Amino acid sequence: MRLIRLASLRFVPLLLVLVAAQTALSQSIRFLEDKKLFVLQGGPVSYVFGINERNELQHVYWGGKVVRDADFQPVKSTREWSGLDLSQAYTPQEYAGWGAGLYTEPALKVTWPDGNRDLVLHYESHKIAGDTLSVLLKDISRPIYVELRYTVYPETGLIERQSRIENRGKTPFSIESAQSANWTLPDATGYRLRSLGGRWAGEDQLVETPVKMGMQVLESRRGGTSQQSNPWFALDQDGNTDQEHGDVFFGALGWSGNWRISVEETSMHQVRVTGGYNTFDFAYTLAPGASLETPAFYGGYTSGGIGDASRIMHRFERTKILPDGSGLKTRPVLYNSWEATEFKVDEAGQTALAEKAAAMGIERFVMDDGWFGKRNDDHAGLGDWNVNPAKFPNGLGSLIKKVNSLGMSFGLWVEPEMVNPDSDLYRKHPDWAMHFDGRPRTEGRHQLMLNLAREDVKEYTFHWLDQLVTNNKISFLKWDYNRNFTEPGWPEVPVDQQKKIWVQFTANYYEILDRLRKKHPGLEIESCASGGGRVDLGVLKRTDEVWPSDNTEAFDRLDIQRGFTYAYTPHIMMAWVTDVPNFNGRSVSLQYRFLVAMQGALAVGSNLNKSSDEDLAESKRFVAAYKEIRETVQNGALYRLTPAADTNFIANEYAAEDGKQVAAFAFLHSQQRGYGVSPLHLSGLDEQAVYKIRVIKTPRRSPDGTVGALTDMGTLSGAYLTHHGLDLTLQGDYDSVLYVLEKVAN
Repeated sequence: MRLIRLASLRFVPLLLVLVAAQTALSQSIRFLEDKKLFVLQGGPVSYVFGINERNELQHVYWGGKVVRDADFQPVKSTREWSGLDLSQAYTPQEYAGWGAGLYTEPALKVTWPDGNRDLVLHYESHKIAGDTLSVLLKDISRPIYVELRYTVYPETGLIERQSRIENRGKTPFSIESAQSANWTLPDATGYRLRSLGGRWAGEDQLVETPVKMGMQVLESRRGGTSQQSNPWFALDQDGNTDQEHGDVFFGALGWSGNWRISVEETSMHQVRVTGGYNTFDFAYTLAPGASLETPAFYGGYTSGGIGDASRIMHRFERTKILPDGSGLKTRPVLYNSWEATEFKVDEAGQTALAEKAAAMGIERFVMDDGWFGKRNDDHAGLGDWNVNPAKFPNGLGSLIKKVNSLGMSFGLWVEPEMVNPDSDLYRKHPDWAMHFDGRPRTEGRHQLMLNLAREDVKEYTFHWLDQLVTNNKISFLKWDYNRNFTEPGWPEVPVDQQKKIWVQFTANYYEILDRLRKKHPGLEIESCASGGGRVDLGVLKRTDEVWPSDNTEAFDRLDIQRGFTYAYTPHIMMAWVTDVPNFNGRSVSLQYRFLVAMQGALAVGSNLNKSSDEDLAESKRFVAAYKEIRETVQNGALYRLTPAADTNFIANEYAAEDGKQVAAFAFLHSQQRGYGVSPLHLSGLDEQAVYKIRVIKTPRRSPDGTVGALTDMGTLSGAYLTHHGLDLTLQGDYDSVLYVLEKVAN
């Protein structure tokens, strides 16, 4: 026995080495001292950069997980190509200052009072704390420091990057460009950029463009996130149309003000993505001892195609971005009174709508615009946030009590950042509206924008919101924002501080949301901005859901919702069923409208006062069917089963995380030449399992009351559903079907 024990002890050092090595590999962030390399690993992703011989931070690798440290060598700057193509221009720096012959997009550009604009950032030190790495850079001679923060999310492989620019000297300087990060992609040609663009009522159109030598810019100069372009990107190669295969690099900015993402291919065919504050009309004077923090810029990689990139973002948003764990809950079914009453709200009318909504199975009743001040149309009243006594002589309390007694929570529409010139607030404080002295004030929707960058305006806005929620049992605010910046002046502060309005406005907006949520922990908030004008990862840290578009026409919504889900989870996507004819003068069936809206967070916006008893009964059945699948739709995995280019036939599948339920939606725009639709092949199923299948497919009214109800259609195996698919019977124009699969056996 002694000999055996002695022999076994020989293996202890080797075991300790192996354990130490395994522990090192399990860490999300490591610094390889001998090679001066930082290795960041999360999930199936590795991200590596190092310190080169010039003491610059230099990118090394971003892609699939590489666990062997020996594979990575110390970094050396890129050699000079010619006297016109210097090393500094092509060395892939992690965070480049504008100086020393840099011709590519810098991450930081400054001007000192003496006219010096040269900025060369070198490595100073670093700290690792759990999943966060901080790297400190400093200019080679001046007291400007930049702290780079990298946070690794091991579950998804996403990396959050941010920078903080500090003035540790005694002289102010002006920042002209402050970016969050430079991302460097693997050297290759043939990259394709996917982004989301559009306009009011036409948001989230998927835009695909080849990346060529030069620069492509995604941006907003409107003061908010904007419908024109969204701060999300995805890059892959060779025009791949496969949703589930292929390398994809993707990312999103968390900022609700002016933003900019540039995608640049150098003459050496290096592709870099730089994002942060928009440089347009930007100047931020940094006083001694002061600092400026840039927005969070999130980046990810997958080899599983754009479909997996979307699912990674969805899971990340639900678990790491949405506040107070709201991404782990399910959204209630909501009714909004706008289309029924518009500005003609009163207690009796809202009560009647609430009773009809409750009978349908609605869980939250929201009263929209018109409840305050002299708000009888959109010409007056914004800014005067007192309850209109003629419409609500008992205040809001009586209505809220009635809504609660019907089993629903109560929500209210607000537009805190706006003011009508015809309002008591504007007459008292005309200087509170954005303006340039001596210049006209441009109105949009008959309103002006309050300068929320001002401390007094910020405090006023917080306090009336706080009092509104404190004095009334309000569970939900629909926070609207119906115009863009114009005349973004701030004449009350020194000239060198006035352009800070672009940053401070959004910072103060965030502060109000943060304070409001902290004081009222149960309060939920929707980000609405004339539709999808304020949807980004910054606002999502502070709100529970968003309004993708004012366009609720069901066929248009299919495309808008499909684009939206490339970047954002269906969990937050409010989707209304409204009356027809709608936005395009088009009429489609109630079933079609419900099945489109059931792919997100379902809501009803129809005028229930005009709905027939038959429609109300059908709606009740659709709401009940949605409640059976909403956990799967809102918190499951989304698979797009049809190509993005196909607008005639669109199909989406939602699979529950535990694999027990699947909801598959299919929509036919128009049948042509008598042809049917090919079988629908489902994804992510257990091929060894058997699934019970129920269906909503009743294109014509049925006297037996089955419209909107799920009916049984037997069982099929996962293998059959994957390889053969579901046989569809879609026909005619605007036909639709929902299949619900329940896993019953292996």
